[in-house]
Amino acid sequence: MTKKVKKILRKKFPKFMQKKLVILYVGIILAFAGLVVRITYINAASGEEYTKIVLDQQQYDSRTIPYKRGDIVDRNGTKLATSERVYNVVLDVKAMLDDEDYVEPTKQVLKDCFGIEEETVDNLIENNPDSRYSVLLKGIDYETAQKFNAIDEDDENYPNVRGIWLEDDYQRTYPYSTLASDVIGFTVDGNVGNGGIEGCYNSTLNGTDGREYGYLDSGSSVERTVKEPVNGKTVVSTIDLQVQSVVEKYIQQFNDERKNNATPGEGSKNTAVMVMNPQNGEILAEASYPNYDLNNPRDLTKYYTQEQLDAMSDQEKLDALNNLWKNFCVTDTYEPGSTIKPFTVAAALETGALTGEETFYCGGSLHIGDYDIHCINRDGHGTLTVKGAIENSCNVALMQIGEMIGAVDFTKYQHIFGFGEMTGIDLPGEAETSGLLYTADNMDETSLATNAFGQNFNVTMTQMMAGFCSLINGGYYYEPHIVKQIQDENGNVIENVDPVLVKRTVSEETSTLVKDYMRGVVLEGSGQPADIAGYEVGGKTGTAEKLPRSEGKNLVSFIAYAPQENPEIAVYVVIDEPNEYDQAQSSLAVQMASDIMKEIFPYLGITQTAVDQTAAEAQ
Repeated sequence: MTKKVKKILRKKFPKFMQKKLVILYVGIILAFAGLVVRITYINAASGEEYTKIVLDQQQYDSRTIPYKRGDIVDRNGTKLATSERVYNVVLDVKAMLDDEDYVEPTKQVLKDCFGIEEETVDNLIENNPDSRYSVLLKGIDYETAQKFNAIDEDDENYPNVRGIWLEDDYQRTYPYSTLASDVIGFTVDGNVGNGGIEGCYNSTLNGTDGREYGYLDSGSSVERTVKEPVNGKTVVSTIDLQVQSVVEKYIQQFNDERKNNATPGEGSKNTAVMVMNPQNGEILAEASYPNYDLNNPRDLTKYYTQEQLDAMSDQEKLDALNNLWKNFCVTDTYEPGSTIKPFTVAAALETGALTGEETFYCGGSLHIGDYDIHCINRDGHGTLTVKGAIENSCNVALMQIGEMIGAVDFTKYQHIFGFGEMTGIDLPGEAETSGLLYTADNMDETSLATNAFGQNFNVTMTQMMAGFCSLINGGYYYEPHIVKQIQDENGNVIENVDPVLVKRTVSEETSTLVKDYMRGVVLEGSGQPADIAGYEVGGKTGTAEKLPRSEGKNLVSFIAYAPQENPEIAVYVVIDEPNEYDQAQSSLAVQMASDIMKEIFPYLGITQTAVDQTAAEAQ
């Protein structure tokens, strides 16, 4: 003790008290020293055992409880994407090595039950003998899990199996394989959506992991605290499974029939179809070819031989996959061809450039600027009304109408109809087309003429469909959308995705006139194969020459609706470079649209005409 402390003690305490304090002080020091010695002994003698208890608690009693990613369903509740309960096989290598008698029986069960070879386990033992958590296999189904659980509980026959356990997990599955692959998308590791609804609604579909905490209480019993996982929400799409199936059936049929033609390659470069409700912007079906298997999205063997795949670099394979995964309806742009002609006429009517009573003369071509621009009929159509110009798809008449509108109003109405604008569709990858259109300042007379009949500017299918629906529904432009509702895991509605009316494009009067012209295309013009008995169908065909014009590559299309009054459905077919000797055949698209409409109209209950319903049923 210091002199100062001794002085204080002498002053404050009697001598016998001082002795007691010294004894107490020495006793505390000795007790602390004894505790240190005891801890050191325990650590040396049984440290491994206690460490294992702690680690076991961490691995087995403090664990993540995975959430279930939400389902994607069609408008009627049929599951298009779901997450199924599976199990991962985990090995505690250190526990298995705790006794040499555990190693062989454990390896044998791993092989017999899960097909895990001894070599895999031996590599773990050699490289990471202290591992407490090694995932050997993922995605074990319920039956296999039950088989192992029976072994795990059978201490009589399997007393020396140690260190194997199963952790809960979920595996994303797609019950209909390739169906709606562009729309649905898929997930990669960690529940990250890639493309489609999976990507666009990733945060909605994902949930939050739960946690189970375990610890030893004073009686050495395991106490557990569970924080339950929060599962993801269900996304209800606007897609109708039956309509989607019909669409994809005819797309596949078209391409299968042309794979073995004399022209090399597939049935087409791209074939795509959209089906939309023009009264609210809901997409009932959207598909394109080529498609892919959502359960195996990296499989290219459907489109490439093994020899071709072996010759590909990693970058070439990645490019091929990205091309396969894209959604043509949203991401690709093209020149629309003659399907744009109803828009040109509508713009002329709205601006007052046309009354609808005019006539035009077609001699087969028109000299504009430094060019002779030909009509589809090189011999000319003669004198045509506005309706006749649409029915006969006369380029010369449309060029004259474009000149009457003028560059300022023409470019203005392109944007009013949504061309050059983002549609706002709730799918990823929408193409930016603002730079693919002329402005009033840089549109010369030749560009105005060619734009008027659908060449020399680019659109997307989604833009065309949204704008077209406004032409036929009285002028109401709805934002196209693919999701209509969000539900919790029990089916309770959390959010309704209401239709978004963006703007008014044309008047009711203009809409009625343009529909009359398009009804004439089906009754008298190039759309006659789509004249389905019992239904009043209107539409417009299109054939666009692709760049470079001299190569004979074409994109053909047909856009249609029914019924004539208050249209309930719109169908748009695009075939990019059909595998035909002469690609400039819009009839290919008309026939596909007709086949689709004949099958989906009765299912959807599309309003029929009052006459000849018996003939419709027979057809």
